[in-house]
Amino acid sequence: MSTSSAAPRASRVRYLVLLMLCLLAMITYMDRAMLGNAKGDIMGSIGKSEQDFFLILVAFQLAYALFEIPTGWMGDTYGPRKTLIRIVLWWSFFVALTAFTGWKFSYETWFYLLIGIQFLFGMGEAGAFPNMSRALYNWFPAKERGFAQGAMWLSARFMGGLTPLVWLVFTKYLGLDWRETLWSFAAVAVMWCIIFYLFFTNTPKEHPKVNEEEAKIIDENRQPPSGHAGVPWKAIFGNKNVIFLCLMYMVTNFNWYFLMYFVPRTLKTEFASFGAKKGGDLLLAVFGGAPLLVGMFGCLLGGYLTDLYFRRTNNRKMARRVIGMAGYGLAGCCYILAALSVGNLYAFAISLMFVGFFNDLILSPAWATAQDIGQRYSAIVSGAMNMIGNLGATLGIFISGRILKAHTVTNDAGNDEVGSQAYIILFTIYAIIYGLGVFLWTQIDASKPITVPEKPHDHETATS
Repeated sequence: MSTSSAAPRASRVRYLVLLMLCLLAMITYMDRAMLGNAKGDIMGSIGKSEQDFFLILVAFQLAYALFEIPTGWMGDTYGPRKTLIRIVLWWSFFVALTAFTGWKFSYETWFYLLIGIQFLFGMGEAGAFPNMSRALYNWFPAKERGFAQGAMWLSARFMGGLTPLVWLVFTKYLGLDWRETLWSFAAVAVMWCIIFYLFFTNTPKEHPKVNEEEAKIIDENRQPPSGHAGVPWKAIFGNKNVIFLCLMYMVTNFNWYFLMYFVPRTLKTEFASFGAKKGGDLLLAVFGGAPLLVGMFGCLLGGYLTDLYFRRTNNRKMARRVIGMAGYGLAGCCYILAALSVGNLYAFAISLMFVGFFNDLILSPAWATAQDIGQRYSAIVSGAMNMIGNLGATLGIFISGRILKAHTVTNDAGNDEVGSQAYIILFTIYAIIYGLGVFLWTQIDASKPITVPEKPHDHETATS
């Protein structure tokens, strides 16, 4: 009988961490995607046209962009645990506050209050994904980060795509009004905070359930951590890779937010006769969320392909670049198909589904590249990428809203209708910008991280 004992198996706590972050990604997108479904009720409660809601979306997106770097810095300095809890509690408060729209004050006053509330909502939610990315950097080895990023973004897109259907179930089949639905969404986020506070630690070494074998897996090929007393801002923002990474991510956000904020209501208004049929409202709700639902498979596939390429070739640069270029090129083609399909529900909806799919191929390579380039400053680099990207989103929402409003007419029934020319113009612009994105990917080299000379006083901190 052998007296030797089998080597202990590595614990798998990092996958429970990933589960918690995937749940947060779902909640994050649910609380943002609901704006695309609730805007009719929100604007109706203050006697305003739904076509003016894009100004409120711009306020949210602008704040979301401007506060990405400060909250990324907080995550790198104080750790993702405290930062993420603060982020979620903050935004939950303003989601709940949005539900009071139309109470007490005049309609005009409420319009400006809504702009302020959504600006503060965006300020609160800023930094969520950079800090989730930082948590993944702390908890996952380089060879698994593409998968982890893919799983997180899959979860986000899944819930974002499901939100139109969830909204319909809550407001039509469960009998809740739009205010009660918003309060329910905020309550779910608060519950997540409680569980996260009890379970999560900034680093694996702090977690009592992580054994030595898992710690070795996580630390494989990892740079020794160092302090953040002096963040090398000049080295970060003067880095060519960081600059092109940020510009590249503008492309995604400029083009993609049409899918989340405008498609659900577009389908309901443009194909209202179809929605009036039995089961038509359910199908339109599914189509409204389909670009995000299908996009989640793009997230997963993009993560799988970039990791597979990296493992087989050990070429980090091309593993990130090739997938990103393919995603942008194919998404641009699908927007052209959508422009040619205006007026045909199925062709229009399916084209937009594939825009979502191919666009999301680039998410895992993009966020993995931010980790590759930033390393111990990955939350700051991710925050910079997301900040510039969301400035692109702000511009995209503003331009999209203005074009749609300019082509809106009131029909004989007194309802607003958007002319097909608006969508042809928009989708052509989006396709051209995707072409620019293909070029920008050629300028990004994920194999070249930011180099910062070590200082004698640098030391390991709990947040590294």
